[in-house]
Amino acid sequence: MLAEQTAEETDEAQAARTLEQLARLLRQLDAAYHQADAPLVDDATYDRLRTLNTLLEKRFPGLRRADSPAQDIGAPASGPFRRHRHMVPMLSLDNVFGREEFDAFINRIARFLGLTEAQAHELAFVAEPKIDGLSISLTYEHGRFIRGTTRGDGTEGEDVTANLRTMDDIPDHLPAPYPDVIEIRGEVFLSKQAFLELNAAQERAGEKPFANPRNAAAGSLRQLDPAITAKRPLSLFAYAAGFCSAPLAATHHDYLKQLEAWGLRVNPLSLRVGNAAEAEAFMARLARGRSALDYDIDGVVYKLDDRALQERLGFAGRAPRWAVAWKFPAEQAITRLEKIEIQVGRTGALTPVALLQAVNVGGVIVTRASLHNEDEITRKDIREGDLVHVQRAGDVIPQVTGVVLPRDVERSPYVFEHVCPICGAHAERPEGEVVWRCSGGLTCPAQVVERLTHFVSRDAFDIDGLGERTIVEFHELGWLRTPADIFRLHVHEAEIAGRDGWGKLSAHNLVTAIEARRTIELSRLIYALGIRRIGINNARLLARHYGSLANWRQQMEKAAIIGSDERLELGSITGIGTAIADELVAFFAEEHNRATLDDLDSVLARVTDEEMVAEGALSGKTIVFTGTLVTMTRPEARAVAERLGARVSDSVSKKTDIVVLGEKAGSKVRKAAELGVTTMDEAGWRLLAGMPPITPRHE
Repeated sequence: MLAEQTAEETDEAQAARTLEQLARLLRQLDAAYHQADAPLVDDATYDRLRTLNTLLEKRFPGLRRADSPAQDIGAPASGPFRRHRHMVPMLSLDNVFGREEFDAFINRIARFLGLTEAQAHELAFVAEPKIDGLSISLTYEHGRFIRGTTRGDGTEGEDVTANLRTMDDIPDHLPAPYPDVIEIRGEVFLSKQAFLELNAAQERAGEKPFANPRNAAAGSLRQLDPAITAKRPLSLFAYAAGFCSAPLAATHHDYLKQLEAWGLRVNPLSLRVGNAAEAEAFMARLARGRSALDYDIDGVVYKLDDRALQERLGFAGRAPRWAVAWKFPAEQAITRLEKIEIQVGRTGALTPVALLQAVNVGGVIVTRASLHNEDEITRKDIREGDLVHVQRAGDVIPQVTGVVLPRDVERSPYVFEHVCPICGAHAERPEGEVVWRCSGGLTCPAQVVERLTHFVSRDAFDIDGLGERTIVEFHELGWLRTPADIFRLHVHEAEIAGRDGWGKLSAHNLVTAIEARRTIELSRLIYALGIRRIGINNARLLARHYGSLANWRQQMEKAAIIGSDERLELGSITGIGTAIADELVAFFAEEHNRATLDDLDSVLARVTDEEMVAEGALSGKTIVFTGTLVTMTRPEARAVAERLGARVSDSVSKKTDIVVLGEKAGSKVRKAAELGVTTMDEAGWRLLAGMPPITPRHE
């Protein structure tokens, strides 16, 4: 199963399937946590799931999906509150679970900045207890509190200003001096005592008690009536800055002091630590005293103290490179595995799932766990009826870590049937892979439904009212067989209105929602097609690179020829590795896939060309770095170029705009000269990027 799996023992085929599962399951968990304030798993389980995703992407970079959870932050804002866009995104944090992983985090910083081992050892961090609450952003203009929003999906959140104004911990005005505009980030939470008192009041009123303090804090802050929020004893710890119109303190430690001077609460346990050993010692002290704290924490956040270095490091996907959350260990339990069930995914993969006797693991009731594949069941000798160890430490669904031996009763080994449980078709296991797949293709109802469900999902066509249950219903009626059939549902509007659970208004709303998606962005369409290993991020890479549907399709069909310019160009796109290129070529080699695109083209009004997401001095340019850079590392140069809107490629082609020449530049110099591509040295690159010259770094 996912949680039990390790990146080291996973082959490429197994990793591809695991990353697909992780993308889907993490999205479900994020929605439950951020939108419904009802987490399905504990934090340790969620963290280990994210960690497995990160390790697999690191080991198999070519398998990184466009919808990789590494790019996701929270979930979209929902409900009755007005949405507001953050001036600076509210990002998430990567996690570590021990000293070795924390050392690796420091080493990544050192490599990015080009620091020596001695310099890396001197990096100072600020340690802050990680509060288990609700992240918020407070905007002050000219010292006056004007807006407060939840994190939401990291880009925009819910405006809960009226409710935040009821909190004593949030000052209406900041004492001078202050910047003209600043976003102050923090965590709203309930103390343990306040939580117990609130639940007692809920029970006296005949209301359902809250599951935990985090849920209670989130529910209190999202009340439609601020008077109700005012009665809840909410607290806040401030800990970070978003946008700021003027320079802040030189260090994060000094910034926390400034927050206190402005009247905001900062966790008094926050501490500046000088190296990894001090960070580990702080973690140990906090773990020992965790139960005595009057609020819940699930680890410690370590932030690089030097804010200038924070700026240089920037962000990688959903998380800053300069901060990390060191999490506490997971919790375990023992329960009965009652049955093993086989589920069928949209690519035909047969995934075994353990149906468990309900058990409480770390405050969450667990009833299911993925067993991943046949080999995992055999390796662990898992049998139906066994007592098993269950751990929640990073998987979307908990992991079965092993069987309780000796068995209370001898049972027969589990036999993995090599047929699809839905359509009865023969299952196949390609050489070198660990996953069995249904051979029924689009004749298998499970695959058709899964593919259509993916097609209308949030990052694809995002059609309200067309969920899995409705897709199953319409598929059984024969109305939905292909993606294009979605756009023919309007002919069934009257029939839909007459079905149980529907009506004229709901049927009309569904048809209206579908009609609104006849114009779609290219990246969404690419993602919606469900091509293996193409998640939303890779779909955006492809859309930005090729610009239009017609060009993308034409180039992909030509890329089928090994050694062609189109195949070389596809492989040169940073982030698109060999495995992904092979999947794209294979998709367009299938006649029924080309027919699907033709069918869609006949029902869609327009597929909009992709626009560059970044605007800057290098917007739309393609840059290649070659040789050794002296004033910065290659990853830092790449990050700067991408922030300025450029595409960074690994090979020179006729579509390359600039080649930056470092020391000992090789064959790419000759290639650039042959193609007439502009070249410049590192000093010219820094001038173009608007960076001042600095003293060369020394290894």
